[in-house]
Amino acid sequence: MKLYYSAGACSLAAHIALEEAGLKYEAISAPTKTKVLPDGSDYRKVNPLGYVPYLVLDDGTGLRECAIVCQYVADQAPAKGLIPACGTMARYELQMWMHFTSTEIHKNFSPLFSPAMPEEGKKLSKDKLAERLKWLDGQLAGKQYLMGNGFTVADAYLFVVTGWTKPMNIDLAPFPNIVAWRERVAARPAVQAAMKAEGLI
Repeated sequence: MKLYYSAGACSLAAHIALEEAGLKYEAISAPTKTKVLPDGSDYRKVNPLGYVPYLVLDDGTGLRECAIVCQYVADQAPAKGLIPACGTMARYELQMWMHFTSTEIHKNFSPLFSPAMPEEGKKLSKDKLAERLKWLDGQLAGKQYLMGNGFTVADAYLFVVTGWTKPMNIDLAPFPNIVAWRERVAARPAVQAAMKAEGLI
């Protein structure tokens, strides 16, 4: 498999998932700003949408969208416990977390990265993020990870997007459960490996 990623982007979640799953893969840098691959070619020839992650399977099939790529990867290594079995309520719970991360956290960060977004618009996004982070902090009370005591790909995705609070000057100090959870996730060997591979640590 080939994972196209941009350092520190949401594709880091897929990178973490692949490391946690112990699957064989090749990671290829596809910077979202330049769209230029290491060989000098245009990334949009691989993925016309030009964003990451994009996972190319051994048969040439391409998968995009972070939440989907992470779930696919987790399903390839069921013994690792990165995702509950299909059809179970636990699976739907994980999917709720993946969609929450995508639509409520990730989506509200996007305007903050845009130089064209007026400050009023950025404030609205930050206010919405503060509401969601407060709720999330309550959900993490007494838990090791989002789904309880076991790490899943939902933790990987949420870990990556909550990491954007630092460059966006959003203080996580009021949310001690999130801070403690992030420290647990960051300490995992697979997370460390993926972050080192992307030059983030």
